[in-house]
Amino acid sequence: MYCTILLPMVSNAQSKTINVLIGTYTNTGKSKGIYVYAFDPNTGRLSLKNEIESANPSFLALSSDKKFVYAVNELEKGEGTISAFQYKRADGKLSLLNTQLTHGDSPCHVTVDANTRYAVASNYSGGSFTVFGIQPDGRLSEKVQLVKHEGSGPDKSRQEGPHVHSATFSPDGKFLLVQDLGTDRITIYRYDASDNKQPVALTAVNEAKASPGSGPRHLTFSKDGKYVYLVQEMKAAITVYSYKDGHLTPIQEVSMLNPSFGGEVGAADVHISPDGKFLYASNRGEANDIAIYSINAATGEISHIGNESVKGKGPRNFAIAPDGKFLLVANQYTDEVIVFARNEETGRLTDTGNRIDVGAPVCVLFDE
Repeated sequence: MYCTILLPMVSNAQSKTINVLIGTYTNTGKSKGIYVYAFDPNTGRLSLKNEIESANPSFLALSSDKKFVYAVNELEKGEGTISAFQYKRADGKLSLLNTQLTHGDSPCHVTVDANTRYAVASNYSGGSFTVFGIQPDGRLSEKVQLVKHEGSGPDKSRQEGPHVHSATFSPDGKFLLVQDLGTDRITIYRYDASDNKQPVALTAVNEAKASPGSGPRHLTFSKDGKYVYLVQEMKAAITVYSYKDGHLTPIQEVSMLNPSFGGEVGAADVHISPDGKFLYASNRGEANDIAIYSINAATGEISHIGNESVKGKGPRNFAIAPDGKFLLVANQYTDEVIVFARNEETGRLTDTGNRIDVGAPVCVLFDE
């Protein structure tokens, strides 16, 4: 007679961690550069895996094959730079490959196309964006294109000239949408990764206007690619556009603030939950919270659910875990990344108590 003992099964999915990359401002003297943490998708806890020194790597982008990381270095004096790193997922190790000048001051955003052919850096003070080729070994070529914007906005203290804040590829990869805080415009350029001389076409350019004095900063596409959600830094509002073939049509504008709020504003980032049902946006200034909205899948319009305190100051970039269960916020001025649990039915956020201490965090990127 035999006795069978059944042992509990532990799946690899339960024990597997996900890498989270964090970019920082090093000029505070509290951080070294880029940090790589292991994130436990079951508990929301993080543990340091690796780090590398880099000057003010304020925004990060990951290549589609997960082999390379690109960071803009927002230097205080002179032109900014963009750096390429080899990235090993297993141990989170980053190794510098090379650095190039962006030929524009204060680069604050970088994005990489789906084919890892080109990287685009947005130069805030330079009012321009720079296109770099990416070589097979991940290194950056010298600039392929430097595109300068012109114009200004009604707020002469902040919109005296163009301030390119970010660039986003359309889901089909055929267009590049460039957000300009200084001119209250989104400029849509046709994009062709196979063009070795001018991947960003400078003819037949489309434009979409934002509210005067609103300051376009970042945007995200809906999961079906039919709608675009723009966060306005200076107005602290979300503008919803319908999108088709490189054209944007505004359909709604919704405040990011509670009706009773009357303090200083400074909106920063915007993301949609993996299931496409909820939208989140970060408020800096004196609000220091995350605005939460539900999304009407049929119309693309959003409805304000509420705001959740970030338990700190200066929420800059934030990121939602690939499975949608957690949301991580980089609080720049209180030197912490805060982990919130996300209710997938209501969209609401709850503080888990999990934190990591890191100096002036400004970018959070999941290695999905």
